[in-house]
Amino acid sequence: MTTNLPIGPIMLDVAGLTLAQDEKEKLNHPNTGAVILFSRNYQNPEQVTELIDSIRAARNGDILIAVDQEGGRVQRFQQGFTRLPPAAGYAGTPELTQPAGWLMAAELLAVGVDFSFAPVLDIDCGVSEIIGNRSFSTDHELATRLSSLFRKGMNEAGMAATGKHFPGHGAVALDSHLTLPVDERDLDAIRAKDLQPFKQLIAEGLEGIMPAHVVYPKIDPNPAGFSPFWIQQILRRELNFNGTVFSDDLSMEGAASVGDFPERARLAQHAGCDMILVCNNPAAAGQVLDALPINRDPVREQRLERMKGKPQMNREQLMHSEKWQQLSTLINHTYNHA
Repeated sequence: MTTNLPIGPIMLDVAGLTLAQDEKEKLNHPNTGAVILFSRNYQNPEQVTELIDSIRAARNGDILIAVDQEGGRVQRFQQGFTRLPPAAGYAGTPELTQPAGWLMAAELLAVGVDFSFAPVLDIDCGVSEIIGNRSFSTDHELATRLSSLFRKGMNEAGMAATGKHFPGHGAVALDSHLTLPVDERDLDAIRAKDLQPFKQLIAEGLEGIMPAHVVYPKIDPNPAGFSPFWIQQILRRELNFNGTVFSDDLSMEGAASVGDFPERARLAQHAGCDMILVCNNPAAAGQVLDALPINRDPVREQRLERMKGKPQMNREQLMHSEKWQQLSTLINHTYNHA
């Protein structure tokens, strides 16, 4: 058996609060590279730290741990963590945006998580229920400014950021978890508004990006996450992005139009995704692990290395730090009091 496997191209999930034996075997597949945690994997900080330690111990080599911890309605770890507002909440308190990014990242890093899929760079166009207040603003200049501050806070704590959902999910009403949304705008309209936060944060060194399961038929017939045009032409060449591209979850209905799970994974990889998410479907995850060729890709591995967390404190040190105590109290007082 290979010793010290590199970070592979597939991100999986696990079923519960502790690891099952068959999950340990999947974690050691050469194509495994990361685990995303959900609310069902979380009871309290001590339990999740143990779960993460056991995931790392099961892998004979490198593995990344991720979670969706944006704040608002998308915050998987709640009890024992500061409750963060939705991104739209910072528009009235821009001075708290960077501190909140630090707080979110520092709390996750302290339990062993490498990164959160944040910030959301979508511009809220007033029609998308799934995005809505997860967007920093309806105004692209304000959204760009606030998301940049939030990322700076994350970086300050030692966490890489992932902007989502490229090239913009805010102008479609449908939810890509349940169906395949279609955005009828042309490229000029998307460039003028939706691409602006991506462009700015990429220029500032953004580490990761997640494309949307949305079709922009005036531009390309494929959903963005399966589109060489969007990922290679626009993202890599035009915007000069050299970080990690994460596919959105292949189990979402927005991905179903392109074929079965192995086909979805192949197309996402062919389009230029460095890491492919297969969540909430263990059988599909097994199929994808076995279907993708096992190959070393130094460029991909280097990009994924940059997503590793660099924690500055363990949880006990964090809880005793003056910075955490002040900011946690301030965020709670500002956003969570009745």
